[in-house]
Amino acid sequence: MMQVSAQSIRRYRLWAHGLAERRGKEHAVQSAGACGMQNTPPGAWEASLFARVQGLGPADMNALLAPDKSLLQAWSLRGAPIVFPVGEADVFLSALIPQAGEEWIYTRGIGLALDALGMPFDELLQSLMGVIPALDNETVHSKAALDQLLAEHMLPLIPPDKRDIWTSPSMYGQPDRQTVGGAVVSFLLRPCALLGLVVFGERRGSSPAFTSFKGWLGRPLTPRPEAVQLLVRRFVHCYGPATPRALAQWLGCTPAQARRMWAACAQEMEAVQAEGKQAFILSADREALADPPAPQRPWLLLGPHDPYLDQRDRDILLPDKARQRRVWQTVSNPGAILHEGAIAGTWTATKKAGGLTVRAALWQDGPDARQALSAQAEEYAAFRGLNLLDIDMDLT
Repeated sequence: MMQVSAQSIRRYRLWAHGLAERRGKEHAVQSAGACGMQNTPPGAWEASLFARVQGLGPADMNALLAPDKSLLQAWSLRGAPIVFPVGEADVFLSALIPQAGEEWIYTRGIGLALDALGMPFDELLQSLMGVIPALDNETVHSKAALDQLLAEHMLPLIPPDKRDIWTSPSMYGQPDRQTVGGAVVSFLLRPCALLGLVVFGERRGSSPAFTSFKGWLGRPLTPRPEAVQLLVRRFVHCYGPATPRALAQWLGCTPAQARRMWAACAQEMEAVQAEGKQAFILSADREALADPPAPQRPWLLLGPHDPYLDQRDRDILLPDKARQRRVWQTVSNPGAILHEGAIAGTWTATKKAGGLTVRAALWQDGPDARQALSAQAEEYAAFRGLNLLDIDMDLT
């Protein structure tokens, strides 16, 4: 059985994620489609694409969403907004639809509302699916407006003795802005997204817009039979050596669903020993893993929630558990400083009047580290249309 070291895994994954070297702007759509790009907080996907592709500013990137419509944003992996190629919509949406006995992704929290209403999940989902086709001919601006509009459309379908509860204040933290019905809709929009019934439209200012897949592209979402296989193949290619458990964590699905999906690609995989543990790679990637290219940029600034940082075997990137908690936080993750693919520090950027300030905490240093990181911070500020006012690097 092939033995692979942590360094080989890191170099391989840098290559698989398109981070070993930056490519030209003609590769933008392909780069976004490697494993999708998360867009929370808003703009995160732009930073991820910037790390992989040169020659594009934020306006150019957003033009790929609209008006070009070569990229699409929708709730997908883990229920998060993900940007991916339009031509791969079934891979990032339809492939995640559960089969009988499996749960929908990112809906477990709906339990409080279901208990208050005394209504089953499936009944409410069917009611929402009955009214949400209104988005085929309508665009709604702001998530709160979308939740409440669809809750109002559903009200006539709710049993009369449940309607007072449906219109009462939400139990989820914003009772002054959301009803119980709006909260139910918010959870059920994730299944609707996987069915192609709701996607993000063209953003206006700070407010996101929502329509349906058909309303946005003029045709319904049509899944290919091999969509599940294509999604698992992307995951194993970008995050291999990998396991079904890591797939479940990446998708945000149950272990049973992950095992079922994993089996669709099992014939394409082989086992390896990764740092003493058995995991799997695509047989087609064996040569690349055995001799991965050295990154052209040994030092690299990555934004928060970059797909590369979404590796589930975090010890490969950062063995120190205390420092892991500084990188992967519940909210407000910092950016990561990479050295040869390993996390070597964190960084944050703050917008101020006249420009951008960068604060970097380095856990290791090197002869070229500060020069390389300063140059990248300068380039990132220019990408955001700002001057770099200051960069402060501390060795901690």
